[in-house]
Amino acid sequence: MKYKNILGVLGVLGVVTALSGCTTVADVLGADSATLNLNAAQSYNQMLNEAKQKQILDTSSATYKKVNRVFVKMRSHADALNTTGHQFDWQVAVIKSKEINAYVAPGGKVVFYTGIVETLKLTDDEVAAIMGHEMVHALEEHSKNKVGAQALTDLAVSYGAKYVGQSAGGYGGLLLDMGAKYGVGLPFSRNLESRADKGGLMLMAKAGYNPNAAVTLWQKMNAINSSGNNPLMKFTSTHPSNNDRIAGLQKLMPEAMALYKPRK
Repeated sequence: MKYKNILGVLGVLGVVTALSGCTTVADVLGADSATLNLNAAQSYNQMLNEAKQKQILDTSSATYKKVNRVFVKMRSHADALNTTGHQFDWQVAVIKSKEINAYVAPGGKVVFYTGIVETLKLTDDEVAAIMGHEMVHALEEHSKNKVGAQALTDLAVSYGAKYVGQSAGGYGGLLLDMGAKYGVGLPFSRNLESRADKGGLMLMAKAGYNPNAAVTLWQKMNAINSSGNNPLMKFTSTHPSNNDRIAGLQKLMPEAMALYKPRK
């Protein structure tokens, strides 16, 4: 029975991938931006409540202060790039977890796990590289490309919870569900990842963060990935290879450096 279920999931994935090739799944389903943003905000607030109950919402550590400091400095620059026709209520949450991950939900709801900052020993500039990347995902509404996959991810989350058990660290279904629904990470999204890399690089430069930190960030990711002993690495699991990413960012560096003015 388990293998039949897996084959069913793969079949749905194939259909979703085919749909995304000819038109956005969001258009097929009639999912407008306002509805996506509202639903994401509701899920985000539920996730926050669950994180508070589990006592894993970080609001005071040095890691939280670093992430929030970068978030505040980049928010106005992100707003200046918003062409969606909908004002974003930008928010950032920091979750206490060893997992190396970050993601964004529609409408500007950013989530960082402490593991990505602490394990990689990220500088403010490197945090800005991730923040810019996630902000661009939201600004370009990349989650619209995943709307059709939500049925699949809902099934995968419930199915995975049965067989994986405590793989999410016991943090609860909503924490897992938010990342699965809104974190852009299916294989067909690699082009979106490249767009977020480029847009995020330019955004961090405009906000006064050194674009070269985007390269050092992925070099750190590479070092951890190459160790072959990192089950908590989620941020790069279905993304372009780190080496391809680094090469792409290096090609874009002259353009980014032309926008860069060191922050005061």
